[in-house]
Amino acid sequence: MKPPEPPRSKVDLRKLTPARVALGRSGASLPTSALLDFALDHARARDAVHAAFNASALVAGIGELGLRAIEVTSRAGDRRLYLGRPDLGRRLDFASAERLKDLGEAARGRVVIVIGDGLSPTAVHAHALGLMRHLPSQLSAARIAIGPVVVAAGARVALGDEVGEILGASLAVMLIGERPGLSAPDSLGAYLTYAPTVGRTDADRNCISNIHRAGLTHEEAAFKIAWLIREGLSRKVTGVALKDESGDGTPQRLADDSHQT
Repeated sequence: MKPPEPPRSKVDLRKLTPARVALGRSGASLPTSALLDFALDHARARDAVHAAFNASALVAGIGELGLRAIEVTSRAGDRRLYLGRPDLGRRLDFASAERLKDLGEAARGRVVIVIGDGLSPTAVHAHALGLMRHLPSQLSAARIAIGPVVVAAGARVALGDEVGEILGASLAVMLIGERPGLSAPDSLGAYLTYAPTVGRTDADRNCISNIHRAGLTHEEAAFKIAWLIREGLSRKVTGVALKDESGDGTPQRLADDSHQT
């Protein structure tokens, strides 16, 4: 008879998750090492929120990928205002809105990609360009055209709705820095909205989160985003009505003719 396997220890559990488990104790307190690790991760999270956003560098990087990029800003004029007034981060300032209008309906029938700083500019600088090295080719293979890439400072997720509406896009993808956690200060998220217009809610969006060094790779995220774009255009819907089935072998449908180049 095979002897029973010994129970797994809490140390084994720590290998499976970045969560703070089995930290031990020193008297009634945490060990010094665990306390210092917590303080360091907390500082990294705070730094990620307040990090500078280099929109010009992103525009240049996107240009090197052979894509057109345009820089815009929200109505939140500085970081302090951005953090205190989330509503201002959801709308373009007047000059940016006019700049997009001058382009005409540059993304009519296309997908518009917006890259916003969000709550972690650190995440955007760490992962946005890496993701963009994979996503356009995924869409090109499905004959789905993308309009100009919009780089937005002081952005909240809903800013992509106004950008998409002005440019006449069929679907907007917002790549944005997620609220930093103690285990991932550099997590990038992607939010997809079909028929973007001002006033859309989160129920109208699909979200792919945890794009970072210990989460989804750039290539994996690009595959999931492209799958949702194809299905969103084909079914003419995103959000609660569109389930991410990209990993279960569901047949992938191409976009209809109105979204093809």
